[in-house]
Amino acid sequence: DVTEALREVRVALLEADVALPVAKDFIAKVKERAVGAEVLRSVTPGQQVVKIVHDALVDMLGGDAEDAALSFAMAPPAPILMVGLQGSGKTTTTAKIAKRLQDREKKKVLMASLDTRRPAAQEQLKILGEQTDVKTLPIIAGQSPVDITRRALEAAKLGGFDVVMLDTAGRLSIDEQLMAEVGEIHKIARPIETLLVVDSLTGQDAVRTAEKFKERVPVSGVVMTRMDGDARGGAALSMRAVTGAPIKFVGLGEKLDALDVFDSRRMAGRILGMGDIVSLVEKAAEDLDIEKAKQQAKKMAKGEFDLNDLADQFRQMRKMGGMGAILGLMPGMGKAKKMLDAAGGFDDKEITRQEAIISSMTKAERKKPALMNAKRKIRVAAGSGTSVQDVNKLLKAHRQMADMMKKLGKGGMKGMAQQMMGMGGLGGMGGAMAGGAPDLAALGAPSGKKDQATEEVDFDAIERALSGRGALPPGMGLPGLGKKK
Repeated sequence: DVTEALREVRVALLEADVALPVAKDFIAKVKERAVGAEVLRSVTPGQQVVKIVHDALVDMLGGDAEDAALSFAMAPPAPILMVGLQGSGKTTTTAKIAKRLQDREKKKVLMASLDTRRPAAQEQLKILGEQTDVKTLPIIAGQSPVDITRRALEAAKLGGFDVVMLDTAGRLSIDEQLMAEVGEIHKIARPIETLLVVDSLTGQDAVRTAEKFKERVPVSGVVMTRMDGDARGGAALSMRAVTGAPIKFVGLGEKLDALDVFDSRRMAGRILGMGDIVSLVEKAAEDLDIEKAKQQAKKMAKGEFDLNDLADQFRQMRKMGGMGAILGLMPGMGKAKKMLDAAGGFDDKEITRQEAIISSMTKAERKKPALMNAKRKIRVAAGSGTSVQDVNKLLKAHRQMADMMKKLGKGGMKGMAQQMMGMGGLGGMGGAMAGGAPDLAALGAPSGKKDQATEEVDFDAIERALSGRGALPPGMGLPGLGKKK
């Protein structure tokens, strides 16, 4: 039923922090496209509507490679004006973009802080410049933002810079004096790009911000910060609808290289709660120690898995943002994440406690967990500030994962995954959730058919694709994705 499907989509949009007027307008447009559209035999009307909604979201968000690219179609130096509210992460974003331009596009970049109001704002940009190895305009006390703008443009021209980044003061949208000031700076600098930096966690307030800035300056692009915190990112849709400007970049953390080019297809999937497997893979690739991964792969192929390997897995999980962040990016795991949240959520502090237990063991104990007798367990519990029960829980989790690795060595991916589904939890980590871990094998399967989710996964096809002997099956071989009914 199209109406019912659209009602669910509307709820998904509002839960993702899309502004109500934007959500209503979007649903109306989708309804026009969906009603009367030919429904493919292989999918239900509801699934067809989701496909139409996804495509419409991609169209509305834009975000093609050409849109995301910064324009330099002028004689250098090309000014880029950074505007936004206080606390939106504008100064850090300025340094991130400057670093990206210098490292990836080999541009010679000069940064200048026009913020004369916030204490130490200019010093902050200077420090960020030192950290990123990007030149900053020398600070002269007492100059106005307009004077600094003129001096920055002149210095960039004399120094042979390709780009000059102008970091304006953060302002409240209701502060008329500061809003007038940014308009004056824009007239003097005549920037080739005016980037509005918005905190994605502000949700629907981001729309009012965008409207106010749009009245004063022609915003050419948007940068969404803290997208690592807002897994859904509905504010992105609101920003695009209100400003009409493409979203150029998304900030994914405090690190100065935590900046990604905006991808509309991935964002559409996140907004609809469909996951973002590409981001998950990229996140893993960025944080992965290649040499260590090769060593672990060889050990796993032999069915070997000790407590040192388990500690590495925990560290890797923390680097990627914890289990909650990983589940949020996995397609089809939205239901699992909701169940975990309802059960009290996955406590990532539990991972830290487990690491502390492993760190309190000797090298021999980590290499050979069978050495852990009652006396050793008491010693390790005292050293890690935990209980003997916690130590036993960790050893049990390790045994289960070691069995899984042996299964992988013998039966390949299919054997491992079926072993995993039968464990009733994430690697035996049920203690990390209030009330214990739900049975992941039962998620998405009808009552009384717990093994259905496992049976539907086409492990053989995935294994063939990963070994280069074939293409990935429809929906990557995962249940309910891309299979014809």
